[in-house]
Amino acid sequence: MEGRLSGGLPYLRTVIATFYILYSAQLDRYYIGHTTEPIEERLRKHLSDHNGWTAKAKDWRVVYTEEHADKSAAYRRELEVKAWKKRIPIEALVRAAR
Repeated sequence: MEGRLSGGLPYLRTVIATFYILYSAQLDRYYIGHTTEPIEERLRKHLSDHNGWTAKAKDWRVVYTEEHADKSAAYRRELEVKAWKKRIPIEALVRAAR
């Protein structure tokens, strides 16, 4: 991510956290979360053998991501999207990013 210092000089900002949405065709469900790990590693964990909610399917794929400068911002975004409660706005968000 690129930012600007006062005076307009560019600098690179480090991405600390990612808000993400996964989709499983098998369940026809979305999973919404955030992570400080690389998204590929987080997806690998969702697909591994574990006891969490995403263990119900093995076909999860990343359909949407947003990068955030800190974990709390990514978590706030996760809570905001989860509060929508309906598929329609979530699917609109995913479609708009394509």
